[in-house]
Amino acid sequence: MSKEKVISIAAVMEKSGINFGTSGVRGRVVDLSDEVCWTYAAGFIQYLQETKQLELGATVGIAGDYRSSTNRIMGVLSQAIVDQGYQPVNLGKTPSPALALFGLKHNMPTMMVTGSHIPEDRNGIKFNTATGEILKLDEQGIRAQLITIPTGKFTPEGALVQKPTLPAINGAAQAQYVKRYLNFFPKKALEGLFIGLYEHSSVSRECLYEILTGLGAKVMRFGRSDAFISVDTEAIRPEDIALAAQWSVEHHFDCIISTDGDGDRPLLSDEKGVWLRGDVAGILCAQYLAADAVITPVNGNSALELSGLFNYTQRTQIGSPYVIAGMLEAESEYHNVIGYEANGGVLVGSEITKGGRKLAALPTRDAAIVPLAILMLAKERGVTISALLKTLPERYTVSNRLKNFPTDLSQAILSPLLALPLGEALKAGEKLVGELAGRPVALNSTDGLRLTFGSGDIIHFRPSGNAPELRCYTESASETRAVALNAACIQLMETWRLV
Repeated sequence: MSKEKVISIAAVMEKSGINFGTSGVRGRVVDLSDEVCWTYAAGFIQYLQETKQLELGATVGIAGDYRSSTNRIMGVLSQAIVDQGYQPVNLGKTPSPALALFGLKHNMPTMMVTGSHIPEDRNGIKFNTATGEILKLDEQGIRAQLITIPTGKFTPEGALVQKPTLPAINGAAQAQYVKRYLNFFPKKALEGLFIGLYEHSSVSRECLYEILTGLGAKVMRFGRSDAFISVDTEAIRPEDIALAAQWSVEHHFDCIISTDGDGDRPLLSDEKGVWLRGDVAGILCAQYLAADAVITPVNGNSALELSGLFNYTQRTQIGSPYVIAGMLEAESEYHNVIGYEANGGVLVGSEITKGGRKLAALPTRDAAIVPLAILMLAKERGVTISALLKTLPERYTVSNRLKNFPTDLSQAILSPLLALPLGEALKAGEKLVGELAGRPVALNSTDGLRLTFGSGDIIHFRPSGNAPELRCYTESASETRAVALNAACIQLMETWRLV
């Protein structure tokens, strides 16, 4: 008779290749077997038990995006919750921030099945405690868990022997999320605006339509897809750039709004169909919310500091857990703490009061707040979105990535340079990029290699935390220069495959 198997989450990570990235665990669908997903869920729940964050028999929420693999994984998580002695609440296909908000309101831990913006052949799980998104310390606690897997639970291939079933869908999370914004913004706040809603396979498409129309906007829905489309708000597809410009000419929208797959990263265009950079959208959103402290990762636009709009700013490593940690520190001294990332997602660290209305804290990336806040800021000032952008210092950022670039190769190229003393590292950085930008005068190793040059140009190389990709961020005083510099860097990075 075979014995029960006991395995650590750390061992599951090593064996499966499914690891914690910048937000939750992600990996290839073929590696996200039922056994791997069940074990991760069991590890999360066991960690909550160990840290006295969950009482036996309590409820645990689950939701997911529109990927073809999501339903299976949601079913596995539901089974894991039951097997650990808890009650699953199926919140359906719901935006990640809506799920997190529901958990905060109901003192309930939650799990979101999503790969966010990464391709369809990948997926993942985001974990939220009852107080918000897990932090790096929580990840360490989950990694340390030893999980007992019952005999006969899984096939040799890692599939559940008994196919799990999901409970009936509870629509309360979406309803609460919509209500959050209808209650915070004035009635008919968007009256007179004509907005294009690019739906594709975003799990936020229904919520956004309800919010926008509920605030008085006229909304045209288009681009809905039953097949999952990977939309990366930091590396917008050329076809999405072209389509936005075309749609704006044809329909004369005030703006176009969309999100990534799970609704925590926004896409917002101006009235000409030009997509806003997420790190600029974050500045404008924070301005509308009257932030006195802003926390953002190191790869964001330096217009944040140059604008002089905020009393305190802090740069962190890339990833929402780092931003949240910075926000928690800032809350002891500041009243309106806002975080944002280069992907455009905004985190509300404090309760915000505006016009007598309150917006509860939501310390996880959210897409919906961004276009709403920017539209309101533009409306208050009587200007278009493009005119609003001109009120900020002229700094332009561009990001792109090389797919299928092994993380080990990225580290082999960058790590030796980062280990050098500053003077030597600057010389090595100059040699690495050749004549692309001149001589570097500053180096930041907070997350990857970020070089600032005498001209003011910035080049930042960073391995992705979620996929085998190498990202490149560039910044300059002109958009043309930032684009050209990024393209040149991508060409250079291609040659590194041969190293």
